[in-house]
Amino acid sequence: MRDRFRELGDQAPAPPRTELGPEAYRDWTDEAMRWVAGTGVPALGFPVQMGGTGDYGAAVTGFEMLGHGDLSLTVKAGVHWGLFGGAVANLGTGRHHHLGAAIIDATLPGCFAMTETGHGSDVQSLETTATFAPDTDELVIHSPTPSARKDYIGGAARSARMAAVFAQLVVAGESEGVHCVLVPIRDEQGNPMPGVTISDCGGKGGLSGVDNGRILFDRVRVPRTNLLGRYGDIDDQGRYHSPIESRGRRFFTMLGTLVRGRISVAGSAGSATRSALEIATKYAEQRTQFQAPGSDTEITLLDYRTHQRALLPRIATAYALMFAQNDLVSRMHDVQVQTADGEVSEADQRAVETMAAGIKAYATAFANDTIQTCREACGGAGYLTANRLVTLRADTDVFATFEGDNTVLLQLVAKSLVTSLQRSFGAMDTLDVVRFGSRMVAEAVVEQTSIRGLVQRFKDVWSDRLPYTERAEQLHLFADRETHLLEGLARRLRRATAPGADAFAVANAAQDHLVEAAKAHVERNVLEAFVAGIEACQDADTRILLERVCDLYALSVLERHRAWYLEHDRLTPERSKALIGAVNDLCAELRPHARTLVEGFGIPNRWLGTEMMGVEAI
Repeated sequence: MRDRFRELGDQAPAPPRTELGPEAYRDWTDEAMRWVAGTGVPALGFPVQMGGTGDYGAAVTGFEMLGHGDLSLTVKAGVHWGLFGGAVANLGTGRHHHLGAAIIDATLPGCFAMTETGHGSDVQSLETTATFAPDTDELVIHSPTPSARKDYIGGAARSARMAAVFAQLVVAGESEGVHCVLVPIRDEQGNPMPGVTISDCGGKGGLSGVDNGRILFDRVRVPRTNLLGRYGDIDDQGRYHSPIESRGRRFFTMLGTLVRGRISVAGSAGSATRSALEIATKYAEQRTQFQAPGSDTEITLLDYRTHQRALLPRIATAYALMFAQNDLVSRMHDVQVQTADGEVSEADQRAVETMAAGIKAYATAFANDTIQTCREACGGAGYLTANRLVTLRADTDVFATFEGDNTVLLQLVAKSLVTSLQRSFGAMDTLDVVRFGSRMVAEAVVEQTSIRGLVQRFKDVWSDRLPYTERAEQLHLFADRETHLLEGLARRLRRATAPGADAFAVANAAQDHLVEAAKAHVERNVLEAFVAGIEACQDADTRILLERVCDLYALSVLERHRAWYLEHDRLTPERSKALIGAVNDLCAELRPHARTLVEGFGIPNRWLGTEMMGVEAI
């Protein structure tokens, strides 16, 4: 799929390289959307019964590649095909399949109206209502308060004609929880429908080509059949029914089917990061500053240790995240195929949701940090719009909070791991587990959530005498930190079950611990994905280079957590100091391969074009 987009790269609309006004940029994005529709790629993400091909992994990878070109286009495409179209495909039933062709070719532009002014992460508390009116067999969509206004909705301000609206479904006076309803918001001439008030969010920090808007509903009536009723529907007699009895489980199952959007955001963040790294690395290879004593030749930026440390460990992390993204997309594809066939296991779906939340948080935080570092590494040139870095930084900023706030997502990951701990306790008395078995149980959970079973395989051969470049020791140190954090978390959260305990206060006091445990979990799985990717590599020379890149990723993460390892007696002060030296040595070793590594990202040159990249030809 990546190769297909590399071939399409020369035909794609050239991304704006000069500043456009908001309306001109939106015009360009809409035109580029029509080009994407013409490539046939959107059809990959839809089931056959909707006119697609059901190749979900290829669809996500295709949109990931768009991120190398223009992120406004990527986000707009993700909103229409991934979120709006994904809601229809995954939450709808056969009565909605006829919409497939118009969604795929983008002749029915859509938006995804979930977030409200008053509630974003807390989706269960959305205030918009969808009340069943049995006398007319309709749903009445209403915004009862100012805070129920749908906010930040991509595509709403100008182009969308239909919205997938998330609202509290009310049937016979009873709330059945949040469901999704298709609501026309504009007619074919682009005028708001009766009862629908639309406004523009105005200027943003980035993504100026995306028309984010706000929507208010004043008792808007739509047919009952507009309810996307796969997991909760209203029959011809006006009775609500669901294949999932538990309201909470039903809600999380519905949201779980929309995981593709979160994975796509992680992929797009990765694309933007790799673009920035290639731009900054190539600039650092040609830009010189100062002469060495006794020399008439100025030194290139990338020959300075500080510059190597700024870029090379981040290149290594970018590779690690590419392998993790590939693994996640593959697992998502399998689950979505099984879901379409009605055969998916809840455990498999939950595992993908957990890893998607973790990778999204990790990849988007890494993007913001790395793109800013790349901007600074290019000095004044990096601050010019023509050199893309400030645009990439602005466009990816919001990635940390949309499709799930990163802090909330990390807590979700940790809570999933704690749930696995609780299940592993089984019939054992909780106090006995905390006293005698929490370490054993935490280790078991880490092994169960291992991407390739590498933790168990390498743990048996670990010893204090191994050097840092032994993969076994790296994996052990990553897994040991995760296990210890989970073990401590289990002990802390157990206090919530004590008689008279304030469960919220206990959980709230442990939030920082939750987040650290989640980060440790993601870092360990990213390392495992990298190791598994190397094991699958068939080219000997490439494999040797990737092994050293993997070392740099692992050691740079360990170096970042040196304080923890020292505090918990996992490292001596001498070994901690040696770790710094090992990272320096790897930076020096990989310096000659920097260009090879960034060109290994395979980004089409046309999408990389910057003013400062032309310095080589002068």
